[in-house]
Amino acid sequence: MDLQPALQQYFAFDTFREGQEQTIKQLLSGHSTLSIFPTGAGKSLCYQFSAIHLPHLTLVVSPLLALMKDQLAFLKSKGIAAASIDSTLTPQENQTVMRDIRQGMIKILMVSVERFKNERFREFIASIDISMLVVDEAHCISEWGHNFRPDYLKLPQYRQELNIPLVLLLTATATRKVKKDMAQRFAIAPEHIVQTGFYRNNLDLTVLPVASQDKDKQLVDLIKQQQGSGIVYVTLQQSAEQVAKYLATQQISATAYHAGLDNDLRHQIQSDFMVGQCQVVVATIAFGMGIDKADVRFVIHYDLPKSIENYSQEIGRAGRDGLKSNCITLANLDGINTVENFVYGDTPELEGIAVVVDNICKEVSNGQWELQLLSLSNDANIRQLPLKTLLVQLELKQVIKPLYAYFAEYRYKFLTEQSVLLNQFHGERQQFLKAIFDHTQFKKIWGSLDIESLYQHYGCERSRVVAALDYLQEQGHIVLESKKITEVFSVDEQALSQPELVQVLSDYFLDKEQKEIERIAALVRFFELDRCLTANLARYFDDQNAPEQCGHCSVCRGQVAKLAYSHKPQLPEDGRLKSVLNGFKQHIEIKTKRSPSVGTYCRFLAGISIPLFSRNKVRQLDGFGCCEQVRFQSIKDKVVELI
Repeated sequence: MDLQPALQQYFAFDTFREGQEQTIKQLLSGHSTLSIFPTGAGKSLCYQFSAIHLPHLTLVVSPLLALMKDQLAFLKSKGIAAASIDSTLTPQENQTVMRDIRQGMIKILMVSVERFKNERFREFIASIDISMLVVDEAHCISEWGHNFRPDYLKLPQYRQELNIPLVLLLTATATRKVKKDMAQRFAIAPEHIVQTGFYRNNLDLTVLPVASQDKDKQLVDLIKQQQGSGIVYVTLQQSAEQVAKYLATQQISATAYHAGLDNDLRHQIQSDFMVGQCQVVVATIAFGMGIDKADVRFVIHYDLPKSIENYSQEIGRAGRDGLKSNCITLANLDGINTVENFVYGDTPELEGIAVVVDNICKEVSNGQWELQLLSLSNDANIRQLPLKTLLVQLELKQVIKPLYAYFAEYRYKFLTEQSVLLNQFHGERQQFLKAIFDHTQFKKIWGSLDIESLYQHYGCERSRVVAALDYLQEQGHIVLESKKITEVFSVDEQALSQPELVQVLSDYFLDKEQKEIERIAALVRFFELDRCLTANLARYFDDQNAPEQCGHCSVCRGQVAKLAYSHKPQLPEDGRLKSVLNGFKQHIEIKTKRSPSVGTYCRFLAGISIPLFSRNKVRQLDGFGCCEQVRFQSIKDKVVELI
């Protein structure tokens, strides 16, 4: 199979990069494949090239909207028909994409994994022939990987339901354990795992111990020594703004980038950076995925990254053109508590897990349970992401099983007059549409459909109603809106009533918390190594072929780092803490009629956001976050002693 002519014709490349040709040949021979290439090594080409040669649609699941948009722009520039269905599309744009897919005019469709929860999308995609499922950033599937996304665990099931013959998993960061986990979930044979070397000889790694008060000056000195553009990574949105402002006062062209900025501004910053109008982007980890700028000359970590995986992904954005690039970490232990606190904030308390299990027990009806995520998150005082993880754990323990998700509300307005519209249909189809219209309560122009009453009077399947409304919208007869997504699960009441269930789930989260804290400790150990950093990074990602000594890292230059606190963080005096905790306790008891748990006291002192605090204006109380510089375990020991 000579793939060269097509590579030249569609992509104007003369040769494949390492691993690309093997991946494509395996896919075109019908073998599902896991491909692990370093950041910037051309993973996307593997599915783009294969999709052109496969008979039906290629469905790509990607974790980030920015990533999708960049890929779509690239495909468009190559004349390859691709589209996405995502939250930025207008209803009309959505319809156009769906119509083009039905007519076979689109080869590649990109969606987020959350799109599968949308019943209208599932109805639609189930009616389309799909040749291949591609999972980008596939390490999100593995609970052992970083950036674990609970919804990704359902992808093997979606693949089965949609009967997709071929799967391609793509990632840059997979330890041996993660690699095995990903391959197992999709039954990918070991011989169909394609892994190119992780080692990159053009990246110069430096760990520079520096006290917090000296960081800004050190950062300016470093940037002034660099040629070209670069990224400065920070942990918090607020730090991104502060550091960018400071750099600007030092005549460095710098812009802050984080998830708190609106979409248009983020796109503007990205495109300014791509074309060299802005030299430095000071960013949280929201920036970088899908940024395909070949000549990023430096990546500086102003704060410690979240894990070795995050570090490797972030430095992987430097030097994609193969030229020498510098990756420098300004390292101390000051920010370690901030990174750890993200972990503690995501660990549900035993009481919260009990609220969820209790909610299922009370609300199960005919073996089914309905969930609206936001209200349950508030009731249980569990952030939405860990709540999703909890639900996936209940699925894996076969306590609940997702049946479908639906919008609790459908509203529409007519673009074609009702009588004219009905006259275009005959017989039972006309009666069916008339029944839909009769069971809609109109207020002036918009009407809300009462599906329950329609079902009782007409006895039709919900899926048929959704399909009919979608069809009328596709044909331009109505404008359709859907709101309040509700997920429906079947419940195994016997499994639900196991006495130890809540404790088992709590143990799972505590174990996960411990692993994440260990991951942060491993990062600190990595930065303090007395052996080649580059070689150790490669080994961590199961690349056994990197040189023992790279000659281009700070350790090889004889600079072994020792990380320290700039100032040893101190807890406030006991008297102050008692007064703060009493004020907090009274506030919560008045608002909720319940006393705070130990974990809730700790989160208050550490300044960690949880739903209980947002709902009850806790951030405004005296003492919120007064211990944010102190590590969580020390706060916990003190709280236990005081209360």
